[in-house]
Amino acid sequence: MYTRPGPAGAEDSTLSRRDRVHALMREEVLSGRITPHTRLGEVRLAEHFGVSRTPVREALARLHSDGLVERRDNGFYVAVPNLAELRDLYELRVALELRGIARAMEDRTIRHDPRILVAELDRWEGLRAGPPAPDPSFVLLDEEFHAALSRASGNGALTESLVSVNQRIRRVRMYDFLTGDRITSTITEHIQIVEHLRADELDAAYRALHEHVGASMEVVLERAQRALTQMALHSDLF
Repeated sequence: MYTRPGPAGAEDSTLSRRDRVHALMREEVLSGRITPHTRLGEVRLAEHFGVSRTPVREALARLHSDGLVERRDNGFYVAVPNLAELRDLYELRVALELRGIARAMEDRTIRHDPRILVAELDRWEGLRAGPPAPDPSFVLLDEEFHAALSRASGNGALTESLVSVNQRIRRVRMYDFLTGDRITSTITEHIQIVEHLRADELDAAYRALHEHVGASMEVVLERAQRALTQMALHSDLF
């Protein structure tokens, strides 16, 4: 059946509405203002945001894909971080990250791929020149950096394992990028790590990477715990 196209800009309006609802719902989830006992009903959410159920349904699907909400028998709920499991996975992440440099320290014939290092250095210097606003989705850029760093070390199995671990902790690592100072410090630290590797300063690169991922872990755990506290204290919004 032929459907007459809508007025100019209608599609853009639909997309912006969809993105706006997703951004607002994500902020509510990450802030801890929605309790884990609150069912995220489409009708009430649509009324709250003044939209139809379609952008709400799409936003819930995206949040579910990110691991921020979970589906239960009677609908969607905020996914509650398991801090004990998170710490275990973070420790595994640290081990995988550092192993990429450690193997080069143990075998001096192993060198990080200079093409990957140069590409990452250019990318993050560009971000330093124009830092993005704080946003949980910055975690994806961060994951790409760490995967590239691991890939540059030449062990594909390490990289595959690291990518898998990062996907599992992504939903909570988003808490790491809610402030401007964390964005700028992450960018600076990434650049420093790459510069050490390019200069073949493996000891310094190892220490810098260890401090970098360790600091991230403490920030994430502290903010995730704060979010859990807020979830317990705040009344249901929807």
